[in-house]
Order: sequence, then structure tokens, then C-alpha cells
Amino acid sequence: MTRYEPVDPETMSEAQKAVHDSIASGPRGAVFGPFPVLLHSAGLAEQVQKLGAFLRFGSTLPGNLREIAVLVTSRFWQAEFEWYAHAPIAWEEGVSEAVIEAIRQGEEPAFADEAEAAVWRFTTTLHQTRSVDDATYRRARAVLGQEALTDLIAVAGYYTLLAMTLNVYSVPTPDGSRAFGG
Repeated sequence: MTRYEPVDPETMSEAQKAVHDSIASGPRGAVFGPFPVLLHSAGLAEQVQKLGAFLRFGSTLPGNLREIAVLVTSRFWQAEFEWYAHAPIAWEEGVSEAVIEAIRQGEEPAFADEAEAAVWRFTTTLHQTRSVDDATYRRARAVLGQEALTDLIAVAGYYTLLAMTLNVYSVPTPDGSRAFGG
């Protein structure tokens, strides 16, 4: 059964067209990944893209830290498209290839940066246990500050939403690649 059924541009409602055009003309520059299927619910797609634009382009969380959280989330959910899209962004944001590969393999990376290590530990623990212990929380808060820590939690939740959407709709990577096998 084919699950990946993007909204056909020829049959979009006015609300779908407005959201489509907003996404295409925004910082993403195109409608791809989860958004072609999220457009089935134009109101949801609009809110999701606004939150994502803030978290990716307006958050206080530095890009390398945000992308580590995205990769950890992608690995946890084995969201192939999310990995495909964000591994190159992580590298562009300064995350080392060794760290990216360790996350892909599900291993603890050897971090040279304390903030990157704190974000990895926090996000990994959050996904695995559905919360974090006091020591993990204190370390992340000390390194990031309260505002960036709050943004980090939102990044983990937002990219979980996208991962679920990508996985349920079986959104393929453009080149058919698979980071996690299977």
C-alpha cells in the first residue's frame, strides 16, 4: 500500500495553496519532506511550518547543538528522510563527521565540545526515558542557559512530530538512500 500521497498541486484548496506558497517562499525555499503530506491538513501544516521555522532559524539554540538534537531524534525514530536532510546541515553547522557517524550508528560520540556532549546526553536520555534525571538537566541548563534548554526540548518534540509523520507516510529520500538499513 502506498502511503506517500502528497497533496496534488492541481487539486489544492485555497488554504492548502496559501500554506504551500508560504512554505515555498519562506526560509526552506521548497515544500519537501513531511510538508507535502502535512498539507492534507492545511491548518496543521501552517502551524508546524511556523514552529519549525522558529526552531531552525530563530531559536537561541546554536545550529550545531540544534542539529545534534535533530540527528539524535532522527536516529531514535529511524526517520530516514530526516537524517537525509539534516546530516549535511549538521556538518555545515560544524558538527564533526565522527560525531555524525557515531550518532547514526547509535553510539555515544567522543565530543570535544562540552555543549555538544550535554545536548547529546539530554536528548538521548529524553528519548530513551521520556524525561531526564536531575544531573542531566542541571548540566544542560548550566551549559545552555534556561532559554536555549527550553528551545532544545521543543526541538526534540518538533522533530519527533516530523519523524512520526515521515515514518507513517513512508516519505522516501530523494535518492533512495537509507541511513539505518532495513
